[in-house]
Amino acid sequence: MTMPDLEHALEALSDRVSSLRAARTAYPSDLAPTLDAALAELGTAAELLAEAGQELRKGPARQGGKKDGSQRELKLLRQVFKAFPVPVIVLDGGGVVRRINGETSRLLGSPDGYLVGRSFPLLVDVSRRAAFRSHLMAVLQTGEPAAFETRLAHQGRTHTVQLALTRLTMPGEPQQMVAAVALPTEVQLPEPGERPELSDGALLLAAAKRQDLLARTGALLLDEEALRQPVALPRTTRMLAAGWADWVVADLVRDGLPRRSIVVAPKDHPLGGLVRHVEASDPACCPLVMQVIEHGSGVVHEMVEDETLFGGCPEGPLLTAMEAGSVLCVPIGPADGALTLVRAHHRPPFTLADLAVMQEVGLQLGLALRAQSSFQSRSRAADALSASVAPRKLPDVPGYEAAAAYHPGASVGAEFYDVFPVAGGWGFALGGAAGKGQEAASVSALVRGGLRVLSVWESDPDVVMRKVNQALVEQGTGMFVMALAGFVRGRTIRLSSAGHHPAALLQPDGGVRFAAGGGVPLGISPMAETGSEELPLPVGETLVLYSEGLISSRNRAGETYGEERLADVLSRCAGQSPSTVVKTVEEDRHAFSEGQVWDEIVVLALRGV
Repeated sequence: MTMPDLEHALEALSDRVSSLRAARTAYPSDLAPTLDAALAELGTAAELLAEAGQELRKGPARQGGKKDGSQRELKLLRQVFKAFPVPVIVLDGGGVVRRINGETSRLLGSPDGYLVGRSFPLLVDVSRRAAFRSHLMAVLQTGEPAAFETRLAHQGRTHTVQLALTRLTMPGEPQQMVAAVALPTEVQLPEPGERPELSDGALLLAAAKRQDLLARTGALLLDEEALRQPVALPRTTRMLAAGWADWVVADLVRDGLPRRSIVVAPKDHPLGGLVRHVEASDPACCPLVMQVIEHGSGVVHEMVEDETLFGGCPEGPLLTAMEAGSVLCVPIGPADGALTLVRAHHRPPFTLADLAVMQEVGLQLGLALRAQSSFQSRSRAADALSASVAPRKLPDVPGYEAAAAYHPGASVGAEFYDVFPVAGGWGFALGGAAGKGQEAASVSALVRGGLRVLSVWESDPDVVMRKVNQALVEQGTGMFVMALAGFVRGRTIRLSSAGHHPAALLQPDGGVRFAAGGGVPLGISPMAETGSEELPLPVGETLVLYSEGLISSRNRAGETYGEERLADVLSRCAGQSPSTVVKTVEEDRHAFSEGQVWDEIVVLALRGV
């Protein structure tokens, strides 16, 4: 066939293909005749390409003046290839795209030349890749053309196509090539909002979407619950899976090794099977994850060419099983782990802009996880300190019934209370260091422990209080502690006060009177000044001890709760159990301060029975 004949044949083919498109549009419900005609034209296109290849092979044998003509023919063939009215892809023996015409770029929605150098089988539906490779090898080995139906997916578009493969021997190429002609029979375009566009408006919307993601991530990670509970990572991965990826996998570094922490699969994906394989996969065996963790920078693969990047499972590479078309991986924090996002073939691929925004998400997530760890460490320390200043459970005191309530304040405080055995009876203590934070709490724990230990050898709480004062002064903490201690023997209570609020005595008839109290807080002077007294506590009477936090509670008007209001509340509890007395005081203070708690509140009640 001469070049003019080839040109005329191509023009005629172009006209017939245009007619087929019009027929498909005019008769969408009756595609069978159009498909049959299209397959016939597909065969014609394959023959023309084969003949064009033969003409090219003849080119080098021409001599002299014919050489220039051969070059002109080669240029013409290239122009014809670019303008060919059906999608044509030239592949090498390994299935790598070597040439692609404009109609193919239009069909797949990719820029001209974008697919050159990439593996064409990656565009083929995962379930049909093996069949495609078999057809490709058969065409290369036998030279016989092959035509079959398959599915292609790229840039958010899915196509069912009739694919014709023809072997080519091209001048200047050391290996044989294959021309692939694709005739779409069914096209599924991206959902609204997902189709990649190049307009300024679309780019602006995409940028706004990324900024919105960063804002939502910040709000999510700064939430107080994200600090108190380990919810930052699950919330972030679920948010990303909802709008940015089909699969989201988080790997965190623990004891120097990456550990798989969270796997979020597509909503319609059944649990078990593949999900379990992804969860069980060791991230240390995932080259992509290890590269990101070791280098501290993110990686994006707009098209997955090496499907072993994310490890494997018994069925093969994980990315193959996940039907991955595009994958993105970014570090979590500076070196705390890696966050991997996977999109399927039918969705638009990740871009460099997506990589940039996900790197910021990974950085924020890393900071949140570190803040969470620090907060929880401090919280555990605070809980340990709280446990050191308050008993887990009140012991049974023979002849008496006891109840207590402890409410922590807005920060780590220093109030303590205790009930413990002493020689011939029982002892109790209540107090608090002046100040806040861990240092004040540790001083209170020291005083509480000192009172309990020294009570083993001393029979008088006043002597115990003075020795604790001496030890506190020697320690040089610079803090003072208001405290109240008492020993219960029989129906008599001996009290010792070091600047603490006096105990309240609730009588069976509702009368309320206060103990003498007095004294100077511990830790101020080596010569302790305490106030001591003895009180009888017959059956039916209740001794109530309370902290500074209760008395100093304020309402919206700035008024303090005070001992007068406490006495009024106690008078209404005549004849009630200690637990009822404590609960009533709690409820009244809560109503007075509208639920606000600034300082620790302690109430301890002891009733003769």
